[in-house]
Amino acid sequence: MIKLCRVDHRLLHGQVAFSWTNELSADCILIANDAVVHDEVFKTTMKLAKPSGVKLVIKNLENSIKAINSGVTDTYRLLVVVKTIHDANVLSAGCPAVHSLNLGGTIRREGCRQISKAIFISDKDEAELKELQQRGVSVFIQQLPAESPIALEHVLHQ
Repeated sequence: MIKLCRVDHRLLHGQVAFSWTNELSADCILIANDAVVHDEVFKTTMKLAKPSGVKLVIKNLENSIKAINSGVTDTYRLLVVVKTIHDANVLSAGCPAVHSLNLGGTIRREGCRQISKAIFISDKDEAELKELQQRGVSVFIQQLPAESPIALEHVLHQ
């Protein structure tokens, strides 16, 4: 069962590995990203960052969608982490089990505007976030579990 689907450009780090895992009582973290599966150094770093007793699975988006839809992840309290809003949109489009999306952190890039302390979006990102919402996915900003979530509608001019 998916406990949380999160966009975080850093993927697995202290906030995700400990704060969110503990808050959700997650016993499995799924990193869904096409590039990371081919980066051995980054995968090793991810394995070192994971909390003990929590399973870590790193898959590309296509295989992540297949795994979630097949039911093999149903026995886990799953924390899914993607790197970008685009990845989240692809995952959500392929997985009806994704009902909500936590925006935790995105990279500041040329042509992006800041909508919260750690969220920077382009026009393309905004269009994809609206697609997610049109599919019925609840999108909210929340870096840490102790913070109050902010609904996307409160920071976007829709």
